[in-house]
Amino acid sequence: MQVTDLKNPALRTWIQEWAELCTPDHVVICDGSKQEYDHCCNLLVKAGTFIKLDAPANSYHCRSDLSDVARVEDRTFICSTRKEDAGPSNHWHDPADMRQVLKGLFKGCMKGRTMFVIPFSMGPVESPIAKFGMEITDSPYVVVNMHIMTRVCSKVTAKVEAGAEFVRCVHSVGAPLAETQADVPWPCAPIEKKYITHFPETREIISFGSGYGGNALLGKKCFALRIASVQARDEGWLAEHMLILKLTSPAGVVKYVAAAFPSACGKTNLAMMEPTLAGWKVETIGDDIAWMKLGADGRLYAINPEAGFFGVAPGTSMKSNPNAMRTLDQGNAVFTNTGITMDGGVWWEDHDAAPAPMVDWQRRPWSPGCGRKAAHPNARFTVPAAQCPVIASEWEDPAGVPIDAILFGGRRASVVPLANEALSWEHGVFLGATMASEMTAAAIGGAGQLRFDPFAMVPFCGYHMGDYFAHWLKLGAQAPDRSRLPRIFYVNWFRKSPAGKWLWPGFGENSRVLKWIFDRCNGQGKAVSTAIGNLPSADALDLTGLRMTDEDTQALLAVDRAGWLEVLPQIEAHFARFGNRLPEALAKQLADLKARLEA
Repeated sequence: MQVTDLKNPALRTWIQEWAELCTPDHVVICDGSKQEYDHCCNLLVKAGTFIKLDAPANSYHCRSDLSDVARVEDRTFICSTRKEDAGPSNHWHDPADMRQVLKGLFKGCMKGRTMFVIPFSMGPVESPIAKFGMEITDSPYVVVNMHIMTRVCSKVTAKVEAGAEFVRCVHSVGAPLAETQADVPWPCAPIEKKYITHFPETREIISFGSGYGGNALLGKKCFALRIASVQARDEGWLAEHMLILKLTSPAGVVKYVAAAFPSACGKTNLAMMEPTLAGWKVETIGDDIAWMKLGADGRLYAINPEAGFFGVAPGTSMKSNPNAMRTLDQGNAVFTNTGITMDGGVWWEDHDAAPAPMVDWQRRPWSPGCGRKAAHPNARFTVPAAQCPVIASEWEDPAGVPIDAILFGGRRASVVPLANEALSWEHGVFLGATMASEMTAAAIGGAGQLRFDPFAMVPFCGYHMGDYFAHWLKLGAQAPDRSRLPRIFYVNWFRKSPAGKWLWPGFGENSRVLKWIFDRCNGQGKAVSTAIGNLPSADALDLTGLRMTDEDTQALLAVDRAGWLEVLPQIEAHFARFGNRLPEALAKQLADLKARLEA
């Protein structure tokens, strides 16, 4: 299809205006076909960007530029009309000024390149929870990865042609080519010219200068969280940085769980867990993002808006996440900034295979003991979710799945118990709003200081987080039957003894906590009412075979009143950041917690 064939004048004009500004050599409207995917992969192989791997099948290895290896938080902007609407957790820029900056950067930026127009759906195309996007890009690497991570297809083009709303996404690597200039394997712009910008009022994303991950795959964090969170606020639903799992008991009863964790807290591992409890089964709906809307029956229904997994490779192994490894073993993956072995495979730190001489992510010879990492710490894999051996059969159900429980958590060596059930929806929002991980002694502030990451959304909320808290409270208040809302829990897999020993084994053993949560949602499960919430009683968790001492179990399930009282001033300082936009209900929850602890 050519641009001139488009019948929707708004869509046609939008593409033509960007083409006139960027001056690409060609414009291609993508159709999501396998032929298109293979063609772009072949282009990338010829350019030296991709190396075709011998294993896994139909997979590629890619190395980025050394300056382009991760999301660039300090170059990511929310361009809301009013600065105060961006809130303290975002970098703000005046939208009119930013458009002028971007206009200058994008002028002629695609010379010598092809402009691809990618029609994509976040969520199953026919789902009432799904949203559509169009991404303009000059990167075939983006086309390939968007094929994996979203639903790229002509059906989306047809729906937009018929008048469906879509989020406008524009991306360029920012590296035009002169007529005789040779390209480089990973084109990008210098850091000072990188901009990842969001215009929440007009539902636009414009990204310049980076070709990596969420900076370039605009359906990922940019759309699915930053812009979608604004859409969710305006339309009365939730766009969350949450996994979704299906939990089935030995009796065949099913519960669906959504969970938000900051980075390095085992989110993907939980989504694909292999339970150690006999007869229990965990299946994956999604590993990173959940969009949730209230259904006609008053329950909260969720979809995974993504179609693939964009995972961090280092640390992924048969021990930590066997189902992720099995997903990758099926092939059709893109590996970025891992090591590459001499026999045409990939390797990263903590991989199950023994390290051998290879080439590291910076194209240098590497061997064990050389003093360098083979893979970049943020090395990634992109792989279709449908290949996951524990993907739930209903993971693409357009109606979504009904959420029974929402989990929050952080990396806390002290104070926070293994599991805690919220006393109410408002108390649950308080737990989400105070999600935090403890800094190490090497971090600024020292050991014991908390790094707050409310709802695991600090880098991803597209508006003022105080208003975001209010939106969660409002959704609960307006639910037609509050008893049908999900129960909310806070979990902590990372509690340590005073001597620094892990008190909980984690990984598949977390199924023991999920069983208690399942029972609580089923009107069963023993709990003790405490100052901080409802905790499992000493005999509520199935600890068979764990060889845990009574002392360790007691420490995992105890309420450390003194520790909580010491933490309260940090929570107060955290809430103070949101000024008069902090909902009064959360201030009351904090006051009530203090009163209960001091009683």
